[in-house]
Amino acid sequence: MTTRPAAKQDDASLGEVVEFVKAYARQEVVGPLKGAGRWIAFGAAGAFTLGLGLVFLLLGLLRVLQYEWEFSSSGSSSWLAYLIALVATLVLLGLTLWRISKSTLNNEPK
Repeated sequence: MTTRPAAKQDDASLGEVVEFVKAYARQEVVGPLKGAGRWIAFGAAGAFTLGLGLVFLLLGLLRVLQYEWEFSSSGSSSWLAYLIALVATLVLLGLTLWRISKSTLNNEPK
């Protein structure tokens, strides 16, 4: 009669394996998510303040053109101030989209 060898005992118990998985998940998931939240919060705050400042700047440009430039203050050419403000807006939008370059959350250079 042959006897089977005893089952090899693992060094780690089930509870330790669960703790290792929890620690790994905390390290690899929770840590980067905290960094992403901070990155999004600072980005949103910066975008809001920059956008608000640009709106005021463009509104100021429009008002200066309407009240100080005699050619567009009255008559059939009053739309010209709006066209100039629109072109300035499109130029600023183009510059903004051209300068967006950060595509990842990682700080590592490519």
